[in-house]
Amino acid sequence: MWSLAPHPVLGAEPGSRLRGKRTRIVAFYTSPPEGVTVLCADELGPVIPRTFPPALGWSPDGHRIKSKLDYGRGPEKTWVYGALRPVDGREVTMTASSRNSVNYQWFLQMVEDANPTGEIVVVTENLSSHNSLATRIWLEDHPRIRHAFIPVGTCWLNLQEGWWRIFRKTALAGQSFAGPAEIDQATRLATAQLNSLATPWVWGRPAPPTRTLRRRFIYCL
Repeated sequence: MWSLAPHPVLGAEPGSRLRGKRTRIVAFYTSPPEGVTVLCADELGPVIPRTFPPALGWSPDGHRIKSKLDYGRGPEKTWVYGALRPVDGREVTMTASSRNSVNYQWFLQMVEDANPTGEIVVVTENLSSHNSLATRIWLEDHPRIRHAFIPVGTCWLNLQEGWWRIFRKTALAGQSFAGPAEIDQATRLATAQLNSLATPWVWGRPAPPTRTLRRRFIYCL
């Protein structure tokens, strides 16, 4: 007789190192340590100067919004660095011409300046620029910052991925960029706009609303 598969819950199980890593990341969201600021960091890109299609939606006359295909591409690429603070939903962003250790260290310096007190835990992927020798040496001079790398194939554990979806609609959708300077300006304006409306990011789905029965039918047999 075949046994049923276990329920895919997040919890530490004997012999399962991957599930224990997931649980540790989720614990930073649900019950962060005292005096520790948890941030989620990621890079978006490369963003190429071009005309981006509008956000999905419907026109007033009931037709889907369409845009002409744009095959033009700018020669320069831009990477957008972002770090989300789930406790209040505020974001720190930076644009760079490439994704490397030097730019990542500059970005970590911005994150540290935005959080001047307490220890900082950065939840991110274990990329080469995040865990390079140069970055590890830089972190030795900044002991307040430490990484919490997510397991491979679990990008959904990084809340910054969800913020990118909102960012694309606010900064990129329907816009036409001629160069990196315009992408940087759109990034700064969108970040300021989203920070002004920021709310805490809570891990997990909200409980479904309880539906009250408006009518009750009684069947007599």
